[in-house]
Amino acid sequence: MKFIDLELQYQRIKPQLDKALAKLFVRQDFILGKDVDVLERRLAEYAGVKHCVTCSNGTDALSMALILNGYGPGDAVFVPDFTFFSTAEVVAQRGAVPVLVDCRADTFNIDPAALERAVERVEQEGKLTPRMVIPVDLFGLCADYRAIREIAAAHNMAVLEDGAQGFGAEYEGKRACSLGDIAATSFFPAKPLGCYGDGGAVFTDGDDTAARLRSLRVHGKGKTKYENNSLGLNARLDTIQAAVLNCKLDLFDEEIGLRGRVAAWYGELLCDEVKKPEIPAGSRSVWAQYTVILPDYVNRAELQELLKASGVPTMVYYERPLHLQKALAYLGHQKGDFPVAEYLSEHVLSLPMHPYLKREEAETVARFLNRFVRSYKASEL
Repeated sequence: MKFIDLELQYQRIKPQLDKALAKLFVRQDFILGKDVDVLERRLAEYAGVKHCVTCSNGTDALSMALILNGYGPGDAVFVPDFTFFSTAEVVAQRGAVPVLVDCRADTFNIDPAALERAVERVEQEGKLTPRMVIPVDLFGLCADYRAIREIAAAHNMAVLEDGAQGFGAEYEGKRACSLGDIAATSFFPAKPLGCYGDGGAVFTDGDDTAARLRSLRVHGKGKTKYENNSLGLNARLDTIQAAVLNCKLDLFDEEIGLRGRVAAWYGELLCDEVKKPEIPAGSRSVWAQYTVILPDYVNRAELQELLKASGVPTMVYYERPLHLQKALAYLGHQKGDFPVAEYLSEHVLSLPMHPYLKREEAETVARFLNRFVRSYKASEL
């Protein structure tokens, strides 16, 4: 059993991908070629926005959005404490301060109530100017954008949607990457829509914003290759990766449905001793991960070894919250500052999840997980 099985997906797209790559190798337009243009149009249409500007990876997508707005020293950018490091990293790299915010235990996403408290605290201290919040659509579920946008508007902040794990998800009738003032996503191979290398994209409704993003991804270029109007990045998406993504996009809606089916199996099969993911009304998860919360009495590392020996691969996303990362020690946080994020980092476990997981494989995962968890419970009695 594989945690994520890309080989089965490849067999489905192989005929179309072979044709697309053969045409590309004849055209030789390997940098910002025809397939990139096609992909950008399709992605923008899918997300429900006017423009999509592809780039080299999800981290550069976030960086481009920050560079675009000139964020830097003296600016506070609010990010969830329980997420992948890059969300805070790009803020710090611009010289701004990532202000960490605790999350909700039921959705894993940033807690709007904690966000409002953090913004008010920063305003009262008067050392930084609140400028932006970056909600993360963690594990494929959109954050609570209605509440977040109300807070942002009240404090004159922008919203940058980090949809790296959420592309294809839905919130109150809108799709991920259309929910902020600007949005970014990743096409890392393990994502629900992933390429065969690295890739990312930025989404916007602004014509001028899109033009500036296209300049930024090529060293801030002007009208010609050797005219540079700003300091940018070398952040272009390879045409080969665009060809891969175009083929995968043809299957994407079907695969989202298949992921949902796997999630439903897990919901049915897993025991009540583990806390299963909750999807709020009005939302649809794309199930980038299927993550459960283990009870306190379970030794997670030992459980993972037992599951591995039984042929069940698992992962931990994320075993350390951002405020306990060495690279962010300068922020001055300590253990206990973000209790929900800390609890989750110690208790979450992600199970095999991909569109082609079979019912019998889900049954195997559940059988062993249930058995081991219940054996821990029995030992506690």
